[in-house]
Amino acid sequence: MLHVVVEGPGRVAVLEAPDPVLPGSDGAIVATDATAICGSDLHFYDGDLDLGIPVAVGHEFLGTVIEVGADVRRFAVGDRVLVASVAGCGACDGCATGDPVTCVHGPQVFGSGMLPGGQATAVAVPAADFQLMALPEWMDDAAALLLTDNLATGWAGAQRAEVPAGGTVAVLGLGAVGLCAVRSAFALGAGRVLAVDPVAGRRDRAVDSGAEALEGPTDQAILEATDGRGADAVIDAVATNDSLDAALSSVRAAGTVSVIGVHDLEPYPLPALATLFRSVSLRFTTAPVHRTWAELMPLIAEGTLRTEGIFTHEYPLTEAPDAYAAVASRSPECIKVLLRP
Repeated sequence: MLHVVVEGPGRVAVLEAPDPVLPGSDGAIVATDATAICGSDLHFYDGDLDLGIPVAVGHEFLGTVIEVGADVRRFAVGDRVLVASVAGCGACDGCATGDPVTCVHGPQVFGSGMLPGGQATAVAVPAADFQLMALPEWMDDAAALLLTDNLATGWAGAQRAEVPAGGTVAVLGLGAVGLCAVRSAFALGAGRVLAVDPVAGRRDRAVDSGAEALEGPTDQAILEATDGRGADAVIDAVATNDSLDAALSSVRAAGTVSVIGVHDLEPYPLPALATLFRSVSLRFTTAPVHRTWAELMPLIAEGTLRTEGIFTHEYPLTEAPDAYAAVASRSPECIKVLLRP
């Protein structure tokens, strides 16, 4: 098979690898029909995270089941499925909640060195009955790929922001996850969504989803837009020191900062005293991907939650180096790339 490997900062290769084998009697082999580059993958590409380079990347993928273990009950060869980006054992009390982050054996992420990368022609998937979801015929590949991570993450981030009905939420960072958070916030009852990103074209995309674009220093712009009070909630889809500072400075007293971006491995100097005095809630979230499916599928089916316009480009898997370079440019034109094996 072929898989995509980040070999170092700015270096991507498409390499031959042994064909996957069943990871146990509860596992399956999925032939990949479509996969995607996530902003989290760029942390390896940009050199922000060194969790063991080289690494076979990719945690957003869907495809066709080509082999199942003897204990798999819900899926059969020939089924089209999507795969949750975060995996659990599927059998413990934690996984029973639909949140593999609470798996008693610890969560694992595809394409992070823990599990094989999904940017490949085929992938071994453990705990298939838990990890897979059957694809309805009406759902296109782009929407399905968003359900593996980005939309689930934006949705969970908006939920945990606890925006009051008709309230104001600011979203920092308008890549794929941030744009999904904008749409999710509206679907969850936000009255105003303030969209912040240094790239004007990305702000325009958020405006197309109903948001108000802000320019200038982030915290100042949010405070000005809220008459000095601050937003009821701030969703940080970037999670740099600067964005966290801005989020904590621009959320109103007793508001919530919901962090869904991936911070680097360096300690963050939390302004603990100011956060305490203002009774600010600070939440970091890895999405409970499996749990979100039952909530998101009906919203997508009825058109309440849009999925179009997040993917902007498509490349063959063999052109992954060019695809990574395009995404890493962080241009207004290229938001998210779909790869076809």
